[in-house]
Amino acid sequence: MPSINRRKFLKGASIAGAAAMAVRINPDFLMSSAFAAEGRTLTFYSAENLTGNWDPSSHSTLAQMNLESFVFGTLCRAPMTMANPDELKMELAESITPIDRHTLEITLKKGISFHDGSPFSARDVKATFEYASRPDRPAQNYPGTCKVHVLDDYTCRVDTSEQGYPASLYILLSAFLPIMSANDIEAGSLSQRANGTGPFRFVEQKGNTSVLEAFDGYYLGKPKIPGLNFVFVGDATTRVMALLNGEADLIERLEPEQIQTIQKRKDMALHKLVSVENKYLWFRCSKPPFNDPRVRLAACHAIDREMILELLGEAGHPCASHISPVKFGYTDVPNYPEFDPQKCQALLAEAGYPNGQGLPPLEYITSVGFYPKTQEYGELITAMLQAQGFPVELNVMEVAAWNERLYDRPNGGPGHMIDCGWASGSPEPDLVLRTHFHSSSKRITGIEDKEIDAALDKEQGIEDLEERKRVLQTETLPLLAAKVPSYALFTSVFFHAMRADLKGLFIYPNGQMDAAAAEYV
Repeated sequence: MPSINRRKFLKGASIAGAAAMAVRINPDFLMSSAFAAEGRTLTFYSAENLTGNWDPSSHSTLAQMNLESFVFGTLCRAPMTMANPDELKMELAESITPIDRHTLEITLKKGISFHDGSPFSARDVKATFEYASRPDRPAQNYPGTCKVHVLDDYTCRVDTSEQGYPASLYILLSAFLPIMSANDIEAGSLSQRANGTGPFRFVEQKGNTSVLEAFDGYYLGKPKIPGLNFVFVGDATTRVMALLNGEADLIERLEPEQIQTIQKRKDMALHKLVSVENKYLWFRCSKPPFNDPRVRLAACHAIDREMILELLGEAGHPCASHISPVKFGYTDVPNYPEFDPQKCQALLAEAGYPNGQGLPPLEYITSVGFYPKTQEYGELITAMLQAQGFPVELNVMEVAAWNERLYDRPNGGPGHMIDCGWASGSPEPDLVLRTHFHSSSKRITGIEDKEIDAALDKEQGIEDLEERKRVLQTETLPLLAAKVPSYALFTSVFFHAMRADLKGLFIYPNGQMDAAAAEYV
């Protein structure tokens, strides 16, 4: 089998990246004096496009969730580290209290209104939870359907007795679920406008720009920044250039070389955070050859993740689990697959493909412009797999085209492997695990495995959080490591770059932001 020259590959990638930056970012072009203005509107350049559907239960894109973090409120919020549920901070809720296994009582804050002027009450929590938990909602962020009983205007109880799962799951989920207006749900107007209780009000959509303005009636006081332009720009270099020349105030998803450029600028600030997002190589488990767990595991043993981390630099954090280190229940799983060519070859032979003979041509789909270094480490992974006999070809796509091919379909999704990250703004691990690996919600992999279903049902059904954590760490996560419907390559480190005079912006571990207290100083 051919081998990979680690030093040569990484050196070449580094030189190529540095050369690209040398060409793309000309210091003579930078306009450090372009920043001024009291009460200036904040312009954020997003790395991902919006769906155009303003119903939070209709999508799972991070860009849409980022915009929602300015517009919608949640019952509580998760702070910078989310592994400990005691760190949850109340937002629209005054308190969230377990009553019994199937009942969770929520007491709401008073004096809060939606952007259309309607008062926020328990009626809106009931409408949101009962609507968004329906099995036909595309986002599928809920553990199952539920009932909500309104006790008075500011008190309600979540009831999960019909489904049987513990209501305590909503303690962690409440840091993620946008609360919608009952009036909008009843009128069927959710998709037409974004109407929340957050600090910024949606005004209009102009091409790739979503225009927001400060909400006068925000319950914590009108934000100091008068408005926000949320702009989709799919190219990482264009985003950096826009920040450096004053067109943008805040950008996301920097490449490692761009981080170094920003660090040299006194008029720029850099925000770094280990995120809730793992980057995965997802296998199409619904079709050959990756319907065989031995072939999936063999592919994992062909990949040297240390080389990927070396290529990523500061943009990657080691992870040996199917959930991020800042998710509830995380542990480094002892049996998580590591680079081992001998195990790879033994598994291929056992599956009937000695040295890869007999494997069909395999397509590996990835994207450019959104995640850092996807093409570079995609080329590295492709070479690693080819070195072990996997006949892989890499297909690099722009974000929009890649997004259209992301999910599995009745006869198997496009390609055989696809690169994608997954982030959610809650400590709840099932937003990754159950969402992707339970047969009731196939998402990217299309996997149907009764043993995995049983393990996920078991951990979901545990009411006590400490016992649930134990089962996750000793049973659920090790089982997923053995069957690898996807392979966690690393945990993303989120970098946001911004003007140094922009203060008070709070960034959550999933990339969502709170600009209620932001200002230019």
